[in-house]
Amino acid sequence: MDSETYHLSFTAASLRPELARIVAETFLAVGDWALVKERILSTNALQCRSASSAVRLESEMRQRLETLTHDQMVLLAQATVEDRTAMAWLATCKRIRFAFEFAAEVLRDKLAAHDAILRPSDYESFVENKCLPHPELARLKPTSKNKIRQVLLKMLAEAGLLAKGSALTIHRPALSPAVVRVITADSPHWLAAFLVPDMEIPHRRQS
Repeated sequence: MDSETYHLSFTAASLRPELARIVAETFLAVGDWALVKERILSTNALQCRSASSAVRLESEMRQRLETLTHDQMVLLAQATVEDRTAMAWLATCKRIRFAFEFAAEVLRDKLAAHDAILRPSDYESFVENKCLPHPELARLKPTSKNKIRQVLLKMLAEAGLLAKGSALTIHRPALSPAVVRVITADSPHWLAAFLVPDMEIPHRRQS
C-alpha cells in the first residue's frame, strides 16, 4: 500500500463543493460518466472562462466523484451545504491519498496531542517522510510543490478542518448522522479524514 503512487495532479480544483454538486446531479440524471463529461463540457456547467480550463476542472471533479458510492453521491447532490461539503471532502480523500494521509496522520495526530496549531514545519516534515516511499514527491519542481501545498491547505479550510487567523487552527468538523451513515456503510476508516480518533471509528462486522 505504501508504494502506491500518489495522485498529485489535483491542483486544477480545490474542494469546490458547489461544483461537485453540479457534477453529482448530472450523474444522477444521466447515469453514465461519459455522458456526464459531454454534458458538463457542452453546457459549460462549471462556468469556466476557457475550454482548456473546463476540461481540466471537469476531469478532476469527475475523477473524485467516481470514487463515491451511490448513497454518497445522492447526499452530495441533495443534502445540506454542510453534508455536501463533507461528501466533496470524502471524494477528495478517496481520490487523493496524499490529502487523506495528511489529514489522518498529521491533523488528527496533532489534535490527539492537544496541539491545534498547524505549522509550516508540520507540512514539511510530512512531505519529507513520504518522499522515500513516494519518490514522485521528490521529483516535483518547486513551483509544483508550492501549488500542491497551497491547494491542499485551501481544501482543508473549505472542508472545515482548518481555520485561518493569526495561525492555522485545526478543527474536527461536526458530522451529521447521514454523513456518518454513508461513510460507515462504505468503509469506516474514511472517518479518519474528518479527524475522528481510532477509538471512535467502528469496526466493520465480519460476515
